[in-house]
Amino acid sequence: MKLLRHVFLVMLLGFGLASCGDREKATDVAAAQGILLWGNGTEPKGLDPHLVTGVPENHIISSLIEGLIAYHPTNDLIPEPGMAERWEHNADQSVWTFYIRDAKWSNGDPVLASDFVYSWQRALTPELGNEYAEMFYVLKGAEAFHKGETRDFRTVGVKALGPRVLQVTLVGPTPYYPNMLKHYSWFPVNPRAVEEHGGMANRQSGWSTAENYVGNGPFMIKKWVTNQEIEVVRNPDYWDAARVRLNGIRFFPIENAGAEEVMYRSGRLHLTNNVLNQKVQFFQKTMPDDLRIEPYLGNYYYKVNVNRKPFDDPRVRKALALAVDRKLLVEKVTKGGQLPGTGFVPAGVPGYPPSDIARTDIAEAKRLLAEAGYPDGKGFPKTEILINTLETHRQIAEALQAMWQKNLNVKIGIYNQEWKVYLDNVKKLNYDMARAGWIGDYVDPAAFLSIMTTGNGNNDTGWGDPRYDALIEQAQRAPDEATRFAMLRKAEGIMMEAMPIIPLYFYTRVYLRDPRLKGWHPTLLDNHPVKYLYFDEQGAPTPAQATLDPRGAPMPGTVPSPAPTATPTAATAR
Repeated sequence: MKLLRHVFLVMLLGFGLASCGDREKATDVAAAQGILLWGNGTEPKGLDPHLVTGVPENHIISSLIEGLIAYHPTNDLIPEPGMAERWEHNADQSVWTFYIRDAKWSNGDPVLASDFVYSWQRALTPELGNEYAEMFYVLKGAEAFHKGETRDFRTVGVKALGPRVLQVTLVGPTPYYPNMLKHYSWFPVNPRAVEEHGGMANRQSGWSTAENYVGNGPFMIKKWVTNQEIEVVRNPDYWDAARVRLNGIRFFPIENAGAEEVMYRSGRLHLTNNVLNQKVQFFQKTMPDDLRIEPYLGNYYYKVNVNRKPFDDPRVRKALALAVDRKLLVEKVTKGGQLPGTGFVPAGVPGYPPSDIARTDIAEAKRLLAEAGYPDGKGFPKTEILINTLETHRQIAEALQAMWQKNLNVKIGIYNQEWKVYLDNVKKLNYDMARAGWIGDYVDPAAFLSIMTTGNGNNDTGWGDPRYDALIEQAQRAPDEATRFAMLRKAEGIMMEAMPIIPLYFYTRVYLRDPRLKGWHPTLLDNHPVKYLYFDEQGAPTPAQATLDPRGAPMPGTVPSPAPTATPTAATAR
C-alpha cells in the first residue's frame, strides 16, 4: 500500500506539467520546459545549512545558496570560484584572503564579507547546536569560542578587511582549505533574514521556511509541500544567471525505492536516488544508458552505542566486526560494484589508501565473544539494529543478521524509522547499533576521521579517546601532508582497535538518470552544480552560455552577455 501511495502521489504531481493530455510523459514535458524532476530520497530535516547534515538536504540547499568556493562540474579536487571571484594565501597556507564578487541576495541585499563573518559566528555559537561546528576548528580560536571558553568572536580567525575582502586565519598550514569551503556548513546566511526571525542562536528560526527563505544561489524556493515536493525556480539576480539553463527543479522525497523505480520507468522522474540491489543486473541488461554506477567517496557502516551493554565491551564490538563477510555482502547483496569496507576512510583519497584492519576472522570472533562472557552466543542479550526506512538498508541488515546468527549464534533484531525520527534517536544515543553512512565533505581523510573525535556532533556512538583527539588536532597543525597523513593513519588505527563503528563497504553511486540530462558528470563526492545542467530538448546554448567554458571563464575573444533581469517568483507557503 505504501508503494502505491507513493506512485499515486507523484503521478498526480506530474500531471501538473502536462499540457498535451495524459498520453505525454511528464518527463518529456518537463525536459522541454527545462524542469528537472529529481527523486531525492526523503523529506529534508530542514534547509538551514547550519542545522542539517544529510545528503538530501545538500541537494536542495546547494541550489539555493552559494559559498565562497563552488563545486567544479567535473572534478572535486578543483576549487571553483563561487562568491569569491579570487583568493590568495600566505607562504605556508595558514592565512587566506578571499575577494567577494559583486553579487546579491534574493532579498536584494548585497553579499558582503561581513555576511560570512556573521554566518560563521552563528555556526560556532554553542546555543545553536550546529552538528558541523567541529569542522570550523580549523579556524584559529574557533574551538575555544565554540566550547564557551570565550564569548568574544573577534578572537576567531575570520574578519572582514573591507566590504568585499575576507581574511581567514587557520590553526596551521591547510592547503586543502578551499575545498573544505565547498561544503554547505560554510555557506553564508542572510543576516537580516536571520535576525528578523529570532536571531543567530534560534534553532526554531522561521527564516528557512519557503515563504521567508533568502539565498544567493542559482535558484529560489517557489513551493514546499511537506512529504510531497520542494520546487525551486531560477533566480534572475544570481551573479551567474546567464549560465543557468534549467528553469526549475522539483525535488520529490521518495523513500520507497520500488515506488521510485516505477515513477522513473513511467516517465515521472529524470533522476532516482538509488536502485534496488536486486534490480541492478536487470537494468544493466535492459536500460544500460540509464543505469549509472559511479565512484563515490563514502563509507557504509554501523554505529555501535558503546554506552549500552553488551557493546560497552570492545571485545563484543570486535567480535561482531570480525564475523562479517564483507566480500559476500558486496557481491551477493549490494551488487553495485561496492568495495569491502576494510577501514573507515574509503578508497579514493589520493595518497591515503584504505586501511586493512577490518577483516573477516570467524575463529577470532568466537574467541573474543567467549572471552567477553558469551561462549557460542550463550547469554547474549536482546539487541537491535536501527535503520532508516529504505529497502536496501533492510536487505543489508538482514544479511548481517544472518551472518551473526550463523557465525556467532547471536540473534539480533531489526527495526526501522522514518528519516527525521531515526536522526533524532541516533543523536540521543537511543539505539544499540544503527545503520550509518558518511560521504566526504571534501576529498581528504580528515573529512572522515574528524567526525569521530570525542563529543563531535556526528560521532553519535558515545566513544572517545584522548589519544585519538590529540592526533586529529595535531594533524591540523602538521607542517606537510606526509606528516599529517601519518598522524591521521595512527588515529584511524586507534579507532579501529576500539571499533565503535563496524565498517561494511565503500560506496558506489548506483542510480537511474535520464540520458537527455546533460552537464551531469561522475564526481567522487557526487555533487553536481545545478547551474551546469540542461536537457537536449532545451536546444542549443544561448549566445551568453556559448561564450562560457566549463570553468566559468569567458572563452578567448568573447564577453558574456549580461544576466537577464526579471521579477523573482514569490515563494508559496510550505
